[in-house]
Amino acid sequence: MFLHVISAEYLEDYKIAVSFNNGRKGVADLSGALKGLVFEPLKDKSVFSSFVVDEELETIVWPNGADLAPEYIYFQAFKDDPELQSQFRKWGYVDNHESHTDIKASEVLKNSNKKTTAEFF
Repeated sequence: MFLHVISAEYLEDYKIAVSFNNGRKGVADLSGALKGLVFEPLKDKSVFSSFVVDEELETIVWPNGADLAPEYIYFQAFKDDPELQSQFRKWGYVDNHESHTDIKASEVLKNSNKKTTAEFF
């Protein structure tokens, strides 16, 4: 089963309430993802809050073409859940020597031109 974002709602700052196709709902703070040229405009909260859920990519996207992998959003929403640490290690967001807040930046960005997701469980 692949992980998909099915709905998302802007809350405040860089936080969104998000629902996934596995039935889980949570709040993801995406402030740590706003690095690099494509994400620079999103530091303006009025721009950040203009995301939509793209039905083809099955994740959130912004008008400038920026998007985030559903797995990264899931990680941000549930990074403190001890039952999910093994999955987060498989996805490369943490390893055996890192805490759950150490993120590998290469895993944050998705290729905007094609649908790519890692296998979920």
